[in-house]
Amino acid sequence: MSADAAAVLEACRAAKLRVATAESCTAGMVAAALTDIPGSSDVFERGFVTYTNLAKTEMLGVREATLAAVGAVSEEVAREMALGALVNSDAQLTVSITGIAGPGGSEFKPEGRVCFGLATQQGCKTETVEFGALGRTNVREAARDHALSLIFQAVCAL
Repeated sequence: MSADAAAVLEACRAAKLRVATAESCTAGMVAAALTDIPGSSDVFERGFVTYTNLAKTEMLGVREATLAAVGAVSEEVAREMALGALVNSDAQLTVSITGIAGPGGSEFKPEGRVCFGLATQQGCKTETVEFGALGRTNVREAARDHALSLIFQAVCAL
């Protein structure tokens, strides 16, 4: 089930939920998509762009031990990012994104691998999507769209 930013805002507004984002490889694209729509301030609470590991630890409380053990592109880090955004905002729902947009990647973490976290007070779910080597712009746009869909699906499931 895909959703555009307007549908996400409408669903969150109806559920009286505020949203925050924690973005690495998309560098604020989800936040921008939501705030491009007039009136989004009643839903969008804040966005964290944590492109470096230092930003992830300082702004979201991602543990250095987690980064050292599994690397930034991992469901573990996506979980800590989403939970950190929840703790450091007034939102009831947060989404996190960390991945390899390209070019590059490795045998173990290929270009197009993106990990997502979705957190509420009830807990956090994570997933990894292999978008493939679509090129930097396409991977980032696909990750943005997937994050919007994750928010929409979560709100609709309430």
